[in-house]
Amino acid sequence: MKICIYGAGAIGGYMAVQMKRAGIDVSLVARGPHLAAIRENGLKLLIDGEERVAKMPATKVAAELGPQDFVIVGLKSHQAWESAEDMAPLFHDETAVVTAQNGVPWWYFYGLEGPYKDLRLSSVDPGDRQWNAIGPQRVIGATVYPATEIVEPGVVKHIYGDAFGLGEPDRTKSDRLKAFGDALDASGLKARYYDDIRDDIWLKLWGNLCFNPISALTRATLDVVATDPGTRALAKNMMLEAQGIGEALGARFRVNVERRIDGAAKVGAHRTSMLQDLEAGKPLELDALLSAVQEMGRLIGRPTPYIDAVLALAKQMGRSFDVYPTFPEAAPQAVAAE
Repeated sequence: MKICIYGAGAIGGYMAVQMKRAGIDVSLVARGPHLAAIRENGLKLLIDGEERVAKMPATKVAAELGPQDFVIVGLKSHQAWESAEDMAPLFHDETAVVTAQNGVPWWYFYGLEGPYKDLRLSSVDPGDRQWNAIGPQRVIGATVYPATEIVEPGVVKHIYGDAFGLGEPDRTKSDRLKAFGDALDASGLKARYYDDIRDDIWLKLWGNLCFNPISALTRATLDVVATDPGTRALAKNMMLEAQGIGEALGARFRVNVERRIDGAAKVGAHRTSMLQDLEAGKPLELDALLSAVQEMGRLIGRPTPYIDAVLALAKQMGRSFDVYPTFPEAAPQAVAAE
């Protein structure tokens, strides 16, 4: 089994070291000082009080690696969109692509029966770039739960968690899904299978779509956002809007909104990824977390006033710091239902 991790950042690096140590043929696509450090010293993982080092092929040019059995996309959604055509040399006829991004995935409506079957979301895939260059038939959906960070180039620190949600977009129990899950399990990672991976995508998105932008706008940590009466109420209203959209499209939420918020509060004084990106001057991942939900709401004719307001504020903040837009501006393809 050959696996390429395209975008070997914090999560990708964690997976790579664990998989390599398990004897899996792993290669990396990375860039900049991180790539240089990996090539010189190997990829280092700080976990459970020890330093684990693994050496593996690493490049910024995917064509140097050749066809793979699995490609794990560890980039953020806007970076994955930009890199769609560059992944082509990694594919053979049966290559599966594991999408490990937060938010609504570009393939969301692939394999769904009903009036929206195979609908494309312009907010996360302008011009159908990933749909055409990768192809939704290659996709295995994934949700990522470990917390990791790059502490210096070539060095990844594991903070907590080891679970990954997995599922085929068409809800089948495929051989490739089992093979990839077995590879995770063999690497000390935990594969959790879902009949419909969209349910788990919504559960994770549910918190990210409110906690991330509110924390970036206020500079507050997660425990404050989830417990201050004003920001908690705002988060709850955004989540209820999203839940209505998700359920209207067939998703199931296995916990209620109060429990989801309480769970976030228990994480403690955590700086959300969007707040960290803002402070580091990196592009804000607003489109996959918020714009796509807004687009889906318009598609089915459900208003999203709280999401609209927070998204407008976050976009303007992002523009003022030159960290938005992350995708080219494009008018949504989806239109409100009659």
